[in-house]
Amino acid sequence: MTYRADGGGSPNRPRRWPVSRESRYVILVACIAVVLGAFVGGHLYGRYLASREERGQENAIEELRADSQKLKTHADDLSAQITQLQGRLAAARATVDLITPAKDTYNFEPNQTRVVADGRLTVGLVGSPGNDNVTLNINGKQQTVSAGQVLNVEANCQVSLQSFDMFKAVVTASCAGQKQ
Repeated sequence: MTYRADGGGSPNRPRRWPVSRESRYVILVACIAVVLGAFVGGHLYGRYLASREERGQENAIEELRADSQKLKTHADDLSAQITQLQGRLAAARATVDLITPAKDTYNFEPNQTRVVADGRLTVGLVGSPGNDNVTLNINGKQQTVSAGQVLNVEANCQVSLQSFDMFKAVVTASCAGQKQ
């Protein structure tokens, strides 16, 4: 027997795989099965990752919905609180308007004196009001005035008695050309 260094065989003969023809088909089918298995495995793993991410998104959406509902409830509470505060503010303004007389209108108690009409007149209620009139001291002159009566004092100044009761008199005093 002779041994050859080139692996044997004649130089005209094609070289063969060291595997038989039937084994080649088995190997080919096995490779195709491995490739198909890799594709199927990759597909299934991708679906798993997508479903996991989808569950995370659904959880985030639920959290956002809960937060949104809380914020809506809080906004509704604040709106109700604002409405309540606006009502209280309107009531407070009405009370202030009742306490604070209109421009140039003054409430006098018995024996009270005020400087009115931007300092041009001094008006005071002398004693308690009577049944049908009051006594006013206007710039040092006492005058008896009935409700609704208008007195012209000094140049361009008027004093009128709007109303009175036992405890107060409401007087309007103004001068033409006074500061606004």
